[in-house]
Amino acid sequence: MNNPTLKIQIAGVELKNPVMTASGTFGSGKEYSEFVDLNKLGAVIVKGVSSTAWKGNPSPRIAETYGGMLNAVGLQNPGVDVFIKEDIPFLRQYDTKIIVNVSGKTIQEYCEVAEKLSHADVDLVELNISCPNVKEGGITFGTNTAMVEQVVKEVKRYCKQPLIVKLSPNVTDITEIAKAAVSAGADALSLINTLLGMAIDIHKRKPILGNGMGGLSGPAIKPVAVRMVYQVAKAVEVPLIGMGGIMNGEDAIEFILAGATGVAVGTANFTNPTATIDVLQGIENYMQRYGIGDINTIRGNLR
Repeated sequence: MNNPTLKIQIAGVELKNPVMTASGTFGSGKEYSEFVDLNKLGAVIVKGVSSTAWKGNPSPRIAETYGGMLNAVGLQNPGVDVFIKEDIPFLRQYDTKIIVNVSGKTIQEYCEVAEKLSHADVDLVELNISCPNVKEGGITFGTNTAMVEQVVKEVKRYCKQPLIVKLSPNVTDITEIAKAAVSAGADALSLINTLLGMAIDIHKRKPILGNGMGGLSGPAIKPVAVRMVYQVAKAVEVPLIGMGGIMNGEDAIEFILAGATGVAVGTANFTNPTATIDVLQGIENYMQRYGIGDINTIRGNLR
């Protein structure tokens, strides 16, 4: 058969293929550009950007676990002004879409970043609602429907680009959070963010991570992520970007069959710098094998 169609649309923005990079695992693309042709990716979802520079959490920040890793980096970044000045010009050298992940500790901080990005040359904004709300005693924005609605509604007022809301899996019912985000104005959803985990050094009798707990990612969480994408796809009508333990093309196809429009590759980038390209090739091979002419025809198409 002829070359299969890989183009997708996320909230009206066309991507050449469904493969993206998960925020926090690919920097802003500079580090990986030596290994990966960024022109081949559907989009680069950059590391979290905040209103001012964040130092991040104390070290150690990363711990290997069975089937994945724990991280407590703490969204270290130089701030939105540096990102706009240095990273956007770099990424615009390539034929790929730019999706900026936005972080904040208060609604005001989220809105400040969204407002500055509204005048910047980026294609979509991804709102990370897994940040702790310092005014609510550290409760994560994304674990309470009322807070989800509030932060999404406010950010949407400042955001000129389509708004993707990234969902935390550390909730009782992911569909309720998804519905709250969409009702408040989310144009698309990405899921899942990391699961909360912990590892202990039994010899030192202390947590391995300097922050105590951290986010669990990698193949170990894939069944949870696929399940949540499947549930959310049935609960809302907006496009979904699926992520969580995608290591190859077959993993990506699982997410698409579950209802995802696009996929993001995260932890795999740390063990295999060319993981995104390998996933893309795997998707193409699957489509050739089964005679699938358009990737969009199998979205949510379980038998």
